[in-house]
Amino acid sequence: MNTHMHADHVTGTGKLKSLLPGTRSIIGKASGAQADIHLVDGDLVTFGEYQLQAAATPGHTNGCLTYIFNQQSMAFTGDTLLIRGCGRTDFQEGSSERLYQSVHNRIFTLPDHYTLYPAHDYKGQTATTVAEEKKYNPRLTKTLQEFIHIMDNLNLPYPKMIDKALPANRVCGLY
Repeated sequence: MNTHMHADHVTGTGKLKSLLPGTRSIIGKASGAQADIHLVDGDLVTFGEYQLQAAATPGHTNGCLTYIFNQQSMAFTGDTLLIRGCGRTDFQEGSSERLYQSVHNRIFTLPDHYTLYPAHDYKGQTATTVAEEKKYNPRLTKTLQEFIHIMDNLNLPYPKMIDKALPANRVCGLY
């Protein structure tokens, strides 16, 4: 299950499918990437007695999904919401305004006690909570206009792998 089509690395989805016959790949329909299953907002992924709900959280990319696991009070936010940060919005259909709205309307509206698992963290943390991010996230505690200003002035380098990763990730990491 991919939260979005990545630009910074090549997905291992295709390799996993070759190693584990019968495995099906999942990604948001809006991503434009190939997959066995394309999800849209509100779709449910059932495994055993559990379900993950796909919530469209565009902004980092058009196809970003957050997977909400209500039965365990948690959500997997991908790069939409990181611990004390968020995904960049300066390439790959990114939009600071849409990301801000996605976080505030789709993630920050979850119960405060929900544990959030981002795609990665550069400081070694693995989880946070809705309450923590609503209180301490230095970007997303700002007004929309302040957030847009912050994001417009990050001056991040062009992703090193983007020219290889995007074409590969459009076809499940295999090209």
